[in-house]
Amino acid sequence: MTRHVTFMTIDDAEHYTPQQRAAIISAYPAHEREARARGIPVLGSGRIFPVAEELIACEPFRLPRYWPRLGALDFGWDHPSAAVELAYDTEADVVYVAKACRASQQTPAMQALTLKPWGEWLPWAWPRDGRRETLEGAGVALARQYAAHGLNMLSSHAQFADGSVSVEAGLMEMLDRMQSGRFKVFSTLLPWFEEFRLYHRKDGQVVKLRDDLMAATRYGVMMLREAVVDPAEFKTARRKAGQSDPLGAFR
Repeated sequence: MTRHVTFMTIDDAEHYTPQQRAAIISAYPAHEREARARGIPVLGSGRIFPVAEELIACEPFRLPRYWPRLGALDFGWDHPSAAVELAYDTEADVVYVAKACRASQQTPAMQALTLKPWGEWLPWAWPRDGRRETLEGAGVALARQYAAHGLNMLSSHAQFADGSVSVEAGLMEMLDRMQSGRFKVFSTLLPWFEEFRLYHRKDGQVVKLRDDLMAATRYGVMMLREAVVDPAEFKTARRKAGQSDPLGAFR
């Protein structure tokens, strides 16, 4: 017999109005609200991101053309490959997860067909080890396959500015941003929130199960310094503003 588990939240109960949902949630004890309204269980030794969804979720909006953007990949095969697009409000120091997708058993060529419409200019961060974590250099080879199919892969794997690749440091950077209001996710990215709710530790260790979008997001945050503005958008903005370009850098 085939079984499937579907996670639903109170927001999926469309027979309630938004006001009724809010009233139901507020009636729960504070410590039970995530579990009762969002279906988030108590997992292992604790959630990695113990942050209420309403603190990071935001309604989708048109991204300002001058915000730098960056794509980030987590390679996979039987477990899904995942991709996110981050937009960076440099003035407020806020990171937005604006796009997300994941799929199992797709070749780099198939994934490139999905991701290239996000912008062929978009730089892509990628993990050090790629799909096969025990094979040194597998990430480089796989990155080249994606590049061959038209994705603008960064020249080196995801790492902090000092060259370190600490998973815990990446998670703490994300958590710090979430808790300080400097990390937002478009509320329509349901697969991203599914992983966010279940991302947890067991015996102090990160459980690497259904964490593909979380991993891709972490790589993007680590490489945020590589985010760039869409060259075509930047050129158009300069022309409309009547700005001079004596060096011809944006022609």
